[in-house]
Parts: sequence; C-alpha cells; structure tokens
Amino acid sequence: MPTVSTVLRTDRINKKGKAPVNFFIVKDRKLTKISTGILVEPKFWDEKKCRIKNTAENSARLNSYLTNKFSELQDQVFEHETVNKSLSTRQLKDKIYGVKPTDFFHFADEALQQYLLADQISTYDRGRYIIAKLKAFCGPGELTFQDITLDFLSKYEKYLRSKLHNSTNTIHKNLKFIRKLFNDAYRVDLIEHHQNPFNKYQLKTQKTQREFLSEEELNLIENFRATPGTKMEMHQHMFVFASYAGGLRVSDVLQLQWKNFDGTHIHVAVKKTAQQLSFKLPEHALEIINRYKPVKASPESFIFPMLPESLNLNDARNVNKSISSATAYINKNLKLIAQKVGIEKPLSFHISRHTWATRALRKGISIDKVSKIMGHAAIRETQIYAKIVNEELDKAMDVFNA
Repeated sequence: MPTVSTVLRTDRINKKGKAPVNFFIVKDRKLTKISTGILVEPKFWDEKKCRIKNTAENSARLNSYLTNKFSELQDQVFEHETVNKSLSTRQLKDKIYGVKPTDFFHFADEALQQYLLADQISTYDRGRYIIAKLKAFCGPGELTFQDITLDFLSKYEKYLRSKLHNSTNTIHKNLKFIRKLFNDAYRVDLIEHHQNPFNKYQLKTQKTQREFLSEEELNLIENFRATPGTKMEMHQHMFVFASYAGGLRVSDVLQLQWKNFDGTHIHVAVKKTAQQLSFKLPEHALEIINRYKPVKASPESFIFPMLPESLNLNDARNVNKSISSATAYINKNLKLIAQKVGIEKPLSFHISRHTWATRALRKGISIDKVSKIMGHAAIRETQIYAKIVNEELDKAMDVFNA
C-alpha cells in the first residue's frame, strides 16, 4: 500500500531562506514528489507534526489547506490503488493531478535524433520531411499530443490532398509515421491509450501495381548491346545481376566489396534491415561479377565501381548521399535502355527485385526460402509476390474458357 507524507524540502531552500512543502508518495520503495505551492522558513516548520508552527504568519489558513489536500490525496491514492494495484507512483500522480500536455514536435525531434544516431539516414530524412509538412500546416507555436484529435487528422488529411496534392499512399505514409510517434509516446507513458486518435482514425491506402519483368523482357535487357566500358553498360549489368542474385537492393549492390564474394557465394549485411545474408550465385550472376574482377582485387574495393573508393562506409550521411546520386544515374540509364529495347514499363533498379521474386516463385522456390534470400523481416512481405504469381496462373487457366 502506498504511503503519503508531508515533507519540508530543506534541500531546496531558496534565496529568501524558504523551503517548499511537498507531498511524498512512496510505493515499492519508489518516490514521487508533489508540490503544494507553499514555501516556509525551516524555523517555522514542526518536523514531528508535519505542519507549520502557530508562530508563523497565516499558519492556521496554510495548515488547513495542507490538511485538506493531504486527506484528499490519501483518499484518491487509496481509490486508485484499490482499482489498479499495478500503478506506479508516477502514474498515481498523473491519475490524480492529470498529465501536463506534452509537446508533439519536441517528442518527434527526439525520435528523429534516435534514427540519426542509429545511422538510419533515409528514415531520418523521410521523417523530418513529414514533420516539416505538419509544422507548415500548424503554423508557428506549440502542438501538443492532446491537440491532435480526430477532427485535426481529418483536416490535415484534407490539407495534404487538396493543398499539397499528395496521393492517397503518400498521405498514408505521412499519417503512419505520426501514428508511430503516438504509439511510442504511449509505450513510454507520455499519453494514455484513449488519447491516441489513431485508435479510431482509419488510414487509407490505394492498391498499386507492382511492376516486374517477364522472362522475355529480362532477355531484352540482357541482350542489349551497350557501348563497352561505359556507365550504361555497368548499369545494365548491375540490373541483370540483381535480377539473378536474390533481388539485392541497389544500395546493397552498390556497396558490394570483393570481400563479400568468396568465388561462389555473396555474404552481405543488408543495409535496410541489417540482416546477414549468404547465398550462392547462379551462373549468370557469376559471369557478370567476374567481368569486373581485376587481376589483384583489393578486398575493400567495390565490385561495381560506382561509389568513390575514398568513401567511408561508416559515414552514414555521405554514404546515403552517394547512393542516392548513383541510383538516380542508374535509373536514368535504365529508362533509356528500356526505350531502346521497346519495354514500356517505367524501368528502375527496384524492378529487378520484383523480377527476381516472381521468377523465383515461378521456378518453384518455396516462399519461405524466397523470403529468407530477400531478407524480408516477415513472410507477409513475400506473399505479395506469391499473390502476383497466382494471379498470373489464374489468367493462364482462362484460355480454357475461350
């Protein structure tokens, strides 16, 4: 059972020689202090009776106030303890006196700093952009968690759609990040469950078509004759390599070093998920990778020399900047190649990932193995590709209806 006491804080005497009177709540050897707003000179405090001496000015009125507040606090502590014995002293205080509004932007900035410290630069940049849009909507001033209500979210979604012309899926990503901050705040006891508007606010998404290349289209890319030794040729090879090598993301392909290749297998820590991957390369991927192997390969050299050799891979900000620049260059050339070979799909490097996944499932590789090779955190991410393949099979069976 928690205990409540009235204490003069002689450790907090101010310049006028007065100390604050606090109520202390102690439970499970943990202490929470509650200010009474009363200041008293230590010589006027009765330590045994925990009250102000009669010789002090206004002692009768102040003691009456302390007695009433003490009794009220004891009753409320007893009431909450009877209902929920698991409450901490801090939670008891919050239940009784309420929680001060918590600044949302301050909390968001602290969360973003954690991404920065963890070298999750893309997530940090994306989150910072989302919060910047929210700040532009709110204007100058403070925004508390309590200000973000169902009505607020409805108006903000309308603003994103009509003013900024954001798509449904872009809006979903923005609100999903804000929802995550609410969930994080709840986990650290900054807000109550009922204060989270996302408990009732439904996020909307729009189904998009996941592009991938057919075997015929991939062959067109493979057989394209780029000028030997050019960046376009390297970009072509990188795309085809990824289409055979587990659908590696462009960030991982760009950072592949010769120390990640043992002659038959790739061993790499995936940049996005930090998972360790190790898998055997099929012959076609081996042919491509061996084209770039020098006579004396430095273990630290990049297999596909797109990033600067001097790049410090521990400098997350510069790595992210270099990868973004290289990816834009690669995608520009891939679109030119697609035009030259007659592929109408908006070709980008990420399509190689989708292409590998659908090809792997069509060739009979089990979904759990596909998921593992792709470095997916959950198999539900891989099931998207299984659904695509099943839809193709359904369409194929429709020929019997003709």
